[in-house]
Amino acid sequence: MDLGFVGMAAALGLSASGSAFGAGTAGMATVGAWKKCYAAGKPAPFIMIAFTGAPLTQIIYGFLLMNFINNAACDPGLKLGVGIFGGLAIGLSALNQGKCSAGASDALGATGKGIANYFIVIGIAETVALFTLVFCLLALNS
Repeated sequence: MDLGFVGMAAALGLSASGSAFGAGTAGMATVGAWKKCYAAGKPAPFIMIAFTGAPLTQIIYGFLLMNFINNAACDPGLKLGVGIFGGLAIGLSALNQGKCSAGASDALGATGKGIANYFIVIGIAETVALFTLVFCLLALNS
C-alpha cells in the first residue's frame, strides 16, 4: 500500500470535516441571530450567509493539498505526514473560523454594526489554513 494515498485522503478528509463542523456551527448561530432579529421586529441581515459559508473555503485548500501530495516526488512517509498534519491544521482552521463566524452572526444580529471588523477576524482564521497550505507545499518540494 502506498502511504501517499492515505496522506491524500487525510488531507481532503480532515479539511472537509473541519469545514463541515465550522459551517454547521456558524449556520446554527446565524439562524439563531435571525430569529432574534425577527422576534424584535428588525430586518435580518442577509450578509450573515457569508459568515456561514466562510469555513467552506478550507475544502478547496484540502483539495489543493491532496493534489500537491499526489504530484510530489518524495518519500511516501512524508506524503502521509503532510496529509495528516496539514489536513488537520486546515480542518481546525475551518472549525475555529466557524466559531468566529458564529460570534460574528450573534454580534451583528444584536447590534447591526461591525461587519468589517467581523470579516477581519474571520479572515485571520482563514490565514492559518493558507499558511498551512503553503508550508506543506514547501515541505513536499524540499
